[in-house]
Amino acid sequence: MQQTILMVGDITDIYVNSFQRMLRDGNFRPEELSAIAFGYTKLLEESNEVLTELRNVVNITTLSMTDKERMDVVERCHSKMKRYRNLVSYYTNKNISVSYLRAKKKNDLDRIMGLYGNMNERYW
Repeated sequence: MQQTILMVGDITDIYVNSFQRMLRDGNFRPEELSAIAFGYTKLLEESNEVLTELRNVVNITTLSMTDKERMDVVERCHSKMKRYRNLVSYYTNKNISVSYLRAKKKNDLDRIMGLYGNMNERYW
C-alpha cells in the first residue's frame, strides 16, 4: 500500500519537473503546452481514482471484505498505479522527444540537452 502511495509522488514529480522544463523550452507552442498539460491532468485524475479505490479498502463500509479480498484490491491498485507511472513517463518522453527533434533540426541540441540533461544525466 505504501509503495502505491509513493508512486503518486513519483507521478507528480515527473509531471511538475517535466512540465516546468517544457515551459522553458522554446520548441513548444502555447497551444501544444496547453494540450500537454491537459494530457497530464487526465493522467493525474485517473491515478487519483486508483487512490480512491485504495482508500475504500480501509473504509469502515468495507469491513465485510476478507483479508484476501483486501489484498486483491491492494494488488490491483498497485498494478494500476504502476501502469499510470509508466504511462506518465512514456508521455513525458514522447513530448521531450518532439522538442529534441525540433532542436536537432535547428541545430540547437546543446540547449535542449542542458534543459533536459545529457544521455548520462537525463531523468527521462
